[in-house]
Amino acid sequence: MKFSDRREAGKRLAESLGHLREFRPLVIGLPRGGVVVAGEVAAALDADLDVLVVRKIGAPSQPELGLGAIAEGGVLLLNKPLMRQVRVTKEQLQGTIDAENIELERRMQRYRGDRQPIDVTGRTVIVVDDGLATGGTARVAAGALRHLAAGPITLAVPVGSKSTVEELATVFDEVVCLSTPPMFFAISQSYDNFGQTSDDEVVAVLADS
Repeated sequence: MKFSDRREAGKRLAESLGHLREFRPLVIGLPRGGVVVAGEVAAALDADLDVLVVRKIGAPSQPELGLGAIAEGGVLLLNKPLMRQVRVTKEQLQGTIDAENIELERRMQRYRGDRQPIDVTGRTVIVVDDGLATGGTARVAAGALRHLAAGPITLAVPVGSKSTVEELATVFDEVVCLSTPPMFFAISQSYDNFGQTSDDEVVAVLADS
């Protein structure tokens, strides 16, 4: 399955989430690209939209290899089996963790300004990203939302690694993934246009909602 861009992916993803409309869900996009997809889902379901700032903790020599993630509220989750596999310790990651915390605070201020996050207590939540690779970001988002006493949580993505989708099915109440390519190399392979999403675009999507 191929998507032209994140907006088209969001429209197609929303078609598989109609069963949640009656619960008046809160759609939460994971910045930055996931917010664009989430905007289309929220519009199609006539749902509230918010953002949950989560930052990936990349390996020192391979920044794209997610060894964990942090989220609002001081949530930190590390993939210890993967860390052992690539022989990286928490101490070696501390500099990256500190830098990502600074960036997390900057993005919270940039995206929300003075607006408070929407209360998730007891609400049906749909967490949306533009794709799943290792799943570290989604996993820490689930942990943050459980900590905030959210109700049932669905993870919705256009594309993902089959093994990661299966793993996250034990973390979320439901996982909706439109495509799990048998030869999964990167999320970008399922998009014609997968350019980087800017902060301004995230702010615009949230403002439009």
